[in-house]
Amino acid sequence: MRLQGDSDITEPSLHLEYGNKTVPTSEDDIAAAINNATVEIAGAGKGISDKPITLVVKKKSVPDLTLVDLPGITRVPVEGQPADIYEQISKTIMEYIAPKESIILNVLSATVDFPTCESIRMSRQVDQLGERTLAVVTKSDKAPEGLREKVTMDDVHIGLGYVCVRNRIGDETYAQARIEEEQLFKSHPLLSQIDKSMTGIPVLAERLTQIQASIIAKCLPDIIKKIDDKLNQSMSELNSLPQNLSSVADALKALIRIIKLVRESLANLLVRGEFDEFPDDNSLHGTARIAEMLHKYRAELPEKCPTKEKQFLMEEVGVLQEAKGIRLPNFLPRSAFLTILKNKIDTISHIPRELVNTVWAYVEKIAIQMMLRHCENYPQLKSASQRAIHGLIDRMRDHSCKFVKDMIGMELVSDYTANPDYMNTWVELMKEEEQFRNAIEHHVLPTKITLKAFGDVDVRHLRSHDDVAEQAFDIRMRLTAYWKIVVLRLVDGVALHILHSIKCLVEDELEVELINELLGSNKTGIEKMMEESPATATKRERLKKSVELLKESKDVVASISGSYY
Repeated sequence: MRLQGDSDITEPSLHLEYGNKTVPTSEDDIAAAINNATVEIAGAGKGISDKPITLVVKKKSVPDLTLVDLPGITRVPVEGQPADIYEQISKTIMEYIAPKESIILNVLSATVDFPTCESIRMSRQVDQLGERTLAVVTKSDKAPEGLREKVTMDDVHIGLGYVCVRNRIGDETYAQARIEEEQLFKSHPLLSQIDKSMTGIPVLAERLTQIQASIIAKCLPDIIKKIDDKLNQSMSELNSLPQNLSSVADALKALIRIIKLVRESLANLLVRGEFDEFPDDNSLHGTARIAEMLHKYRAELPEKCPTKEKQFLMEEVGVLQEAKGIRLPNFLPRSAFLTILKNKIDTISHIPRELVNTVWAYVEKIAIQMMLRHCENYPQLKSASQRAIHGLIDRMRDHSCKFVKDMIGMELVSDYTANPDYMNTWVELMKEEEQFRNAIEHHVLPTKITLKAFGDVDVRHLRSHDDVAEQAFDIRMRLTAYWKIVVLRLVDGVALHILHSIKCLVEDELEVELINELLGSNKTGIEKMMEESPATATKRERLKKSVELLKESKDVVASISGSYY
């Protein structure tokens, strides 16, 4: 029930509000109107509902007060009621009495022992000190014996005290009931002993008004702060929305600004390694993640020249046997070296291709994420911008794959390096050639020898290939020395290519691609930007209404605050 004092009104005005309905009623018809509303909401049986029915009463000389009449607690369901009726009612009651702004009006019958009341237990759960709990003792005329002691001693610790009242009987009017109540507490031999500040409906109304005023005064600072916080939040959201673009020039400026923001974010993440925008999201720390990909790529490339042979040098022996020709002996055939080198490089050629695919997939993900972030307020651009980025990344990926293919091809063209480490390593490895030759030529010597680059090896099987064994040894030492040069070129070349390509993408290619896609020959992207999306328009309207309502609320609370302080 919402009481509203109105000094200008001549006749009381009453109506019910429930659902989306407003039903006028009168004082005589209140009970019937509430019953009808209850049937409409909860049915004609004994079901329950948590949907409220509000009785609005506008009347002269009544306090501004809102009372919520909560359902009585039912522990055992009767026929037609849900099995969990106690839990449902308890949940509804707790929802209303839990807020600290609420006054808990605990209605107790004078005929029962107060400590055994379920309502006392529930109110203590949310108001342990009883600071906002007031007890109303009904049926005072039915059990007057000992009532004065019960409300005076306060065994159940009702912080705001007690008010004893007399219930209306039969068809008594409100005025008649108040006269009878006043007479009861004035003339009854036991009830008249109760302090007059603790008896009667008028006292109850006054106490409620005073308590409500006190709680409002206490809660006002917090209410004002919440309104200010919500207002500032709504204003901030409203100001962060894109301005309505009314001209092509404004739309073009907004588009260029978005592209610059995307380029700057990508430069920070993928080129400069500055992560201030996303300090806690490691997935966006581009330079670090790409460095990890390159490190993994380097680890996947075999440090030593790969071989699948079970017997030492038999791969070289087999190639040398097929490279024989009618020519002077003891000349190392270069074709044999290149054939073996090609076989080795073929086994690793897929690794750099996988790397560039992985890197560009990651770059594409970051680029699209940054684009969507900066054009969040212009969802009409998302599809075209993603299409532009996807197309550009595809071309960059194809370019990198071609670069890798050319690198592999160059390694197969010739065995060349200007790196002095090759000769130094080969010379060092060839120092063990005499040990190897002796083990092949002198059958009395052990067939197992130890080589620094290969550990313990058995050369017994090579004694039957003594005509090419020394050449096979020489080829293996050359491959071992040269392989380090090949791996180093593949690592450095691919790494520098990737870094250079990403830099070109961020600083040059991306901006051109986005402008071409979003503007196009007929400037369709600009026209789309000038059409505010339904979602943004709805959000703008909602925020405007919210700001307006919060400002009005702030003014109302300020005026209330002035009346309490």
